[in-house]
Amino acid sequence: MSEFPPHYRHIKKEFPGYLEALEDLGKTTRGVGPLEERTTNLVQLAAAATLCSQGAVHSHTRRALEAGATPQEVRHTIVLLTSTIGFPLTSAALSWVEDVLGEG
Repeated sequence: MSEFPPHYRHIKKEFPGYLEALEDLGKTTRGVGPLEERTTNLVQLAAAATLCSQGAVHSHTRRALEAGATPQEVRHTIVLLTSTIGFPLTSAALSWVEDVLGEG
């Protein structure tokens, strides 16, 4: 996986057990169902966009790409949210995705 952002590394240093438990929770929740890693990251990307979490959008974009999603699938995941979260939030999330894709 790509290098973690400075803020994440700081939290991990300050509260190592906390982040370890959080990472374990993520592994556990991904493992309890039939969805493959690519799809789970696209679902989590959509959730991050609805929460307006730029850092999580960056993270799940990277993770989805690493799990085999294409840039077009990542963008489509965000565009699908338009009727749910509206164009302004969708546009913001697309700009965060482009930050990762290198086209923003």
